[in-house]
Amino acid sequence: MSNANRLTVVHVAGKYLTLLFFGNHLESGKVDDPRLEAMSEKTLILNASAEPLSFISVRRAVILILKDKAEIIEGHQEKRIRSAARELPYPLVVRLVKYVKIPRRWRTVVTNPILFARDQHTCQYCGRARAELGRKERLTREHVVPISRGGTNTWENVATACSTCNHRKGNRLLEEANMRLLHRPYEPKFVAIVLLEQTAAGAQRRYIEPFLGKERQRVSVGTSA
Repeated sequence: MSNANRLTVVHVAGKYLTLLFFGNHLESGKVDDPRLEAMSEKTLILNASAEPLSFISVRRAVILILKDKAEIIEGHQEKRIRSAARELPYPLVVRLVKYVKIPRRWRTVVTNPILFARDQHTCQYCGRARAELGRKERLTREHVVPISRGGTNTWENVATACSTCNHRKGNRLLEEANMRLLHRPYEPKFVAIVLLEQTAAGAQRRYIEPFLGKERQRVSVGTSA
């Protein structure tokens, strides 16, 4: 991948966040409308394959559009961006003209924020959401096959569990604890589940949710409690 068009994943405050950088052109691009600097809304950027990648500032989105590196897929119905030479729809969703490959090595790292997002912040044993937990309860990372029993810290072997269910299962296998998972663990292949952690407009969510639907499998595993 060329230096002018690369994707970087950085670790910030316990989270792996996917950020797009397009060389120095993105930083040095000129946009005549000074109001862009003050705009707090974010633009959803899609890969050329339509896979959601990240949120970027409106200013960066406009620069990509003006440099023909991206195209507007969804614009605000009322807002417009005007300059001396051109008028553009306010970009809510843009798509890259050229495909950017996401390094797989960043996808394989298990982190709690992405794990909880994958499992919709719901205990995969009792089915309670985070908002339904007791005052002293919390969501935890639970290894389906415990590490001490030969399990691994991989996406296919971890699930979100409330602290109560985690304590109940302990160091046992599912059949030994007479418990079962509501959904089969899987490795998330899209950044979409992380994007849903952020505030997204309804028009933006329509481009994210189809990728979530491809991944979530409502498959029961183990034995009934």
